[in-house]
Amino acid sequence: MRAVPDEVPPIADSPLALRSLSVAQGDAVPVGDEARDSLLYVAAGSGRLRLGSDEHELRADHAALVLAGEEAHVDTETELSLVVATVGGEVDLHAPMGPRETVVVLERSDAERASGSRAFQILFGPHNGSTRATFFAGFIPPGRAPWHYHLYDEIVWVPDGPGRLHLDDETSELGSGAAFRLRPRQVHIVENLSPDTEMTIVGLFTPAGSPSAAYLTAEIAAEYRYVPST
Repeated sequence: MRAVPDEVPPIADSPLALRSLSVAQGDAVPVGDEARDSLLYVAAGSGRLRLGSDEHELRADHAALVLAGEEAHVDTETELSLVVATVGGEVDLHAPMGPRETVVVLERSDAERASGSRAFQILFGPHNGSTRATFFAGFIPPGRAPWHYHLYDEIVWVPDGPGRLHLDDETSELGSGAAFRLRPRQVHIVENLSPDTEMTIVGLFTPAGSPSAAYLTAEIAAEYRYVPST
């Protein structure tokens, strides 16, 4: 197994972290934490998730949820590339709960609209067992959205680019495997540099909610409200 250091390491005032793993064919890797929920996204390859007496197939674009205190293992059939995002903290007891799911499949046809032409699919949230955070895939068309911010704490992983992150006064290139953190109310833009291809991102944020909950800065909101007289 090849593991890189946390692309998004834990920090004192955030319960979120993210790392990527490359597991060789025929190997197995334990997944789980006593105090943190683990949310997995398979970028490439195939294998199986063993959780208790149950086994679940894992393929590219599959996501899995291992709750705090659960012990799981990923067995590979081919070399497997996956991302493991973790979240600690309190469980949101006010969130509407649905039946627990362990593995879900990313289906772009099920995407919902966010602001503008962006779309998203919620992989895990309170509706299927994740009460600490929401795990989602976002789909960004070519171009850039207006400056905006969220009220939640978020980490984002980029399966493939090319893209660009505009964060405060800095700009960073987003290639395959890039990852970054967004703090609550941190103004940003994720730009898709492709001229004709939708860009996918995978994100985890807490507290759980909707990825469509984005807010414009006061200056941008004023521009949207202003309609020149004719």
